[in-house]
Amino acid sequence: MAGLTGLFVTAGFLIGGPTGMTIAFLFAVGTNLFAYWNSDKAVLSMYGAREVDARTAPRLVQLVRQLSQTAGLPMPRVCIVDSPQPNAFATGRDPEHAAVCVTTGLLQRVGDEELAGVLAHELGHVRNRDTLTMTITATIAGAVSMLANFALFFGGGRRNPLGLIGVLLVSLLAPIAAVLVQATISRTREFEADRAGAEISGRPLWLASALARLERAAQVTDNPAADANPATAHMFIVNPLHGGFSGLFASHPSTEERIARLRAMAGAPAGTPGPWG
Repeated sequence: MAGLTGLFVTAGFLIGGPTGMTIAFLFAVGTNLFAYWNSDKAVLSMYGAREVDARTAPRLVQLVRQLSQTAGLPMPRVCIVDSPQPNAFATGRDPEHAAVCVTTGLLQRVGDEELAGVLAHELGHVRNRDTLTMTITATIAGAVSMLANFALFFGGGRRNPLGLIGVLLVSLLAPIAAVLVQATISRTREFEADRAGAEISGRPLWLASALARLERAAQVTDNPAADANPATAHMFIVNPLHGGFSGLFASHPSTEERIARLRAMAGAPAGTPGPWG
């Protein structure tokens, strides 16, 4: 959060000097406040998510309710996105205002056990309060990219202390730096959510099986909404984007490593059983 805000302020300085830095700082503060209260609504609206209940999606809602009780969490809102790509994400500023969202592709491709593994992972994010960090990160990173675009049109004038160099630094390096920050946050929190999800469901292999299935399907199934909003890609359980960079630029840790860690958990002494015995 501090790194992204500092990046945004620096970009403002490179575009407009001290005045630009001040404006960027005020805008960053406003962006943070807006994101705290509204980023969950913005992300759900971005993907056209519709809220469902026990009448419209009984299987899904019942699983979320069981897992939430096991995790000691309040019942989150449950939403569905019309997308053939099997995927899921959670959002909301705290457990009392959380939403768990799955795609129609996920519901069509997995059984109850794998679905429970995915939902438990998302509830792990909620329990760890990752949803606030991830939704605000997506909002600020998007603002940094927007500022970089502004630099191409309005930078380079007398107010820019570095002239053309400043424009190039902002337009090229700022979005890359934002992606690096997002990637670092996402990879760390995904591992922790995998662990929490395995504990909530009581069956690490359910999530491991789901991850393998989702990874294969996501690689060959488009997600136009995610492609149009790449700053939100790190929120999903598997990378919804095609192509991209590996290593430092990867928004998600290696699926193979995630599965290996979950299998190692399954080989450990059995813990408290999940709600399915």
